[in-house]
Amino acid sequence: MTKPLVVSIPHSLGREEAMRRLKTGLSRAASSVPMLSVDEERWEDNRMIFRVRALGQGAAGHVDVADDHVQVEVVLPWLLQRFAEAAQAAIRSRGQLLLTKKN
Repeated sequence: MTKPLVVSIPHSLGREEAMRRLKTGLSRAASSVPMLSVDEERWEDNRMIFRVRALGQGAAGHVDVADDHVQVEVVLPWLLQRFAEAAQAAIRSRGQLLLTKKN
């Protein structure tokens, strides 16, 4: 089994506001990346469980939302492992945009 890709994104929104923003974030992110589609997205308390598809390959993971950070953990299939660094940077960048507090 491959090692999961883990990204931790700090925020100052509080758990409820971070979850509210994330509930629309995955679908919006997928719509802006043509090769990414969301197969499943479901919430269990403060955890979003998801399955996505990119380049014909499926990946699964979860997002845990805490009061001061969000942790994304995703297992990439071996074919997508070569894109792990790019995926990590994209997750961090999109997450920070989504979780940045607007005044």
